[in-house]
Amino acid sequence: MNLLFVADPLDHFKIYKDTTFSMMREAQRRGHRIATCLPQDLQWKSGDVVKATVRRITLTGDKHAWYTEDLVETRALKDFDAVLMRKDPPFDAEYIYATHLLEQAEREGATVINRPRSLRDHPEKLAVMEFPQFTTPTLVTRSPEAVKDFHAEHGDIILKPLDGMGGMGIFRVREDGLNLGSITETLNKGGAQTLMVQRFVPEIAQGDKRVLVIGGEPVPFSLARIPQGSEVRGNLAAGGKGVAQPLTDEDWTIARAIGPVLAARGLLLIGLDVIGGSLTEINVTSPTCFQEITEQTGFDVPAMFVDALERQLQG
Repeated sequence: MNLLFVADPLDHFKIYKDTTFSMMREAQRRGHRIATCLPQDLQWKSGDVVKATVRRITLTGDKHAWYTEDLVETRALKDFDAVLMRKDPPFDAEYIYATHLLEQAEREGATVINRPRSLRDHPEKLAVMEFPQFTTPTLVTRSPEAVKDFHAEHGDIILKPLDGMGGMGIFRVREDGLNLGSITETLNKGGAQTLMVQRFVPEIAQGDKRVLVIGGEPVPFSLARIPQGSEVRGNLAAGGKGVAQPLTDEDWTIARAIGPVLAARGLLLIGLDVIGGSLTEINVTSPTCFQEITEQTGFDVPAMFVDALERQLQG
């Protein structure tokens, strides 16, 4: 197969933990050919199809010079067997524009994973609204008054921006309400932006678990991202410690309920964030943790992903 990865610059990859790299490595191991491009390389012109300037690469196995560039060419996206959208957030206007270009490529015959329309339709924090039976009490609002009322009801809360990533912009406000007004003003920009508020889940001390679901099937191990020191955030980017562990009964229940629903919408890979038994986010843009789970448990997550990709393309 010829695979095109739409991703961040290759020179920015941290290959010792990068999930996109692990996908590429497994695909090449099976004899598939790899090409990459950036979102800004995508273009469309009337009377033509969506094309991109792509780099054909070969992985070397050297952790320093980890790839060689074999060819740079302009190709139609429909000429690839699959186009994998693996651009990291932010989920901003340029990301959305890229999904529109990718959706046009779909209309021209390309197979895009995850499906562009579904990427747009499932913003990672708001996607939990569809599954309220699994969430901690949650509020989505611009209203400072609504935030105050939510705090009065639940006491210990978490506030976060809808466009944050890696734990950026997350605040905890306890029962004393210290700085609640200032934090709200900071996050909602004086009422101009929507924010999310959730009741604090004390099980965060045992980790914010990333539960991966591939082709509607849960990976049997999660990566619990455990906050360190006085930090409330478990995100690896915020210094959390990643510990792989078997899925709990609650994890299985959540993953088996949500996974097939979203897989049917063209989301081959999703990452559910679960604290205790509460779903807090649904990651669809570029879910990670493949390498950490594989290295700690021996369960080959990249192989499970490429298996699912091959089945989809052959089916």
